[in-house]
Amino acid sequence: MGLFSALLGNAGSVSQEELKKDYDKLLIEGEEIELGFKLIRDVFIFTTMRLILVDKQGLTGSKIEYKSITYKSISRFSIETAGTFDLEAELKIWVSSEQQPSIRKQFNKSVNVYDVHKVLASYVLK
Repeated sequence: MGLFSALLGNAGSVSQEELKKDYDKLLIEGEEIELGFKLIRDVFIFTTMRLILVDKQGLTGSKIEYKSITYKSISRFSIETAGTFDLEAELKIWVSSEQQPSIRKQFNKSVNVYDVHKVLASYVLK
């Protein structure tokens, strides 16, 4: 992921090996990482059981909040692909019965948003 894209707030893909090395301690037995994305310091990870949002806080990023959202609490989601002149694609996730999306993430063009959609659909629509 390019620095310019990250500064604009666009997430880029992170390899499963890197995610497993850094976040394996968060996974329970039988849980596997499907996809992961990094946005400057923050990370969001799609596993076989939940969505994990990693929020590094403060100037040094030493304080970290790990938020888990089970797929069954996601009521709907949408993806918007990048157009010809757009720099990013967008993901919106609604949790429970909220009227506005609880989670909004933008991806740079290197991310295949259809992969994100497929992972969400395969777990949310069960």
